[in-house]
Amino acid sequence: MGYTYPVRHQTGTLTTEQLHLLLKNPRLIARQVASLTNEKFLADYLLSGRYDAAGGGVYYETETGDLYTGTDPEAIEPAGDYPLIQLDEGVPSAARTVKFGQGSVITDEKISREGNQYVQKALMRVGNQMVRYVDTVAWGVIASRVSSTSAATSDGVGAWTTAGNVLGHLMTVREARAELATGLDLDTVVLPSAKWAKLVGMLVDDGALPREQGNIALSGTAPVSAFGMTWLTSPHITGTDPWLFDTAQLGGMADEKLLSEEFAAAGQTGVEASTTRISDNDSYLVRGRRVTVPIVTEPQAGVKLTGTGL
Repeated sequence: MGYTYPVRHQTGTLTTEQLHLLLKNPRLIARQVASLTNEKFLADYLLSGRYDAAGGGVYYETETGDLYTGTDPEAIEPAGDYPLIQLDEGVPSAARTVKFGQGSVITDEKISREGNQYVQKALMRVGNQMVRYVDTVAWGVIASRVSSTSAATSDGVGAWTTAGNVLGHLMTVREARAELATGLDLDTVVLPSAKWAKLVGMLVDDGALPREQGNIALSGTAPVSAFGMTWLTSPHITGTDPWLFDTAQLGGMADEKLLSEEFAAAGQTGVEASTTRISDNDSYLVRGRRVTVPIVTEPQAGVKLTGTGL
């Protein structure tokens, strides 16, 4: 499954009776939570690999060399043997999943007086908080594992004060990483929200954006494709510097599916949701959780861009 980040959630109107039926059905609640969280995780976009953390843990290898075999293919005669090569072994690593979760109580009075709007608000806040926290944890792992940096001023390009400097710096870093013969293609630029706004303003002032399709300023959304790269932003990024990634090689998310009786799966992201009627308190307890751990398997698939002046 491809991940696009982010997508708007759906809205709708339900009667009080329909809301009670909804809140008694874990699968329907899971579907609602899915519509609020699916394809909103920055973590799933950047760490595009998928691992099954059955038993609460996952074993993986961190790459230490390049992504080529190091030996050229040979001409093979009909019925001839193929030459065999020995692949380099990565550094074995292990990670344990963590259950991130949160719940909210929805009373009968709120259902009767505020209706669908309140129920959707409760589910949205639980979902949004889960997205933000998991993204923050994943970003912390990425920032700690990816140690490569590139200063705009040291590359002979200069600070990001013009569109030419921005593209010059990005292309310099991209080509330098490609020359390492690692098979990496760093083609995704990630910026914190405040820096994204400054960058778009500068590109507009320099007339560097297309006037029609793909214009970041016109669409107002991210990610977008421009200048042969993907550009995206998120409020969950810590720090102030832009980054450049190869999202196909960086790493992945390892999800553990607990699927206990009262929980149901919510979409493709590993999120699970439950709803429980609390008869003594005339209310429902709605919970959402994701049991996961972010892992970086190729630290060279990212570069922190410093000295940009944004």
